[in-house]
Amino acid sequence: NIGDLAPELIFNGPDGKPVKLSSFRGKVVLVDFWASWCRPCRMENPNVVKAYKEFKNADFKTAKGFEIVGVSLDKAKERWVNAIKADNLTWPQMSDLGGWTSKPALIYKVQSIPASFLLDENGIIISKNLRGANLSATIKKLTK
Repeated sequence: NIGDLAPELIFNGPDGKPVKLSSFRGKVVLVDFWASWCRPCRMENPNVVKAYKEFKNADFKTAKGFEIVGVSLDKAKERWVNAIKADNLTWPQMSDLGGWTSKPALIYKVQSIPASFLLDENGIIISKNLRGANLSATIKKLTK
């Protein structure tokens, strides 16, 4: 919930190496739940890419930058990796390839995707399910 400390996530990226959500503390972080097979997710990805390009090097009031952590509900690694490339998702990604029963989705109580959680520099959830222009407008409020 908004105001809560975001639960830790440590799951493997496409390269098999673990990605740890808390390693991005100090930055504003968007935790983005999606999947290659999810049409609404894929349609939202250009907005997420735009926000990443706009804010990854921005100056924030209290944070040391911006990062996105993608969390995939895919089951097939190849489809997941291909979608990352096709949609130009250049930020860290993680998945346990568990689909709807994936541990990250259960931890965050994700019932539908796309789903997102915006965290402040201390890992506190400050907003949820931002899409389109709302995503950029909300992040912009945190910049200098």
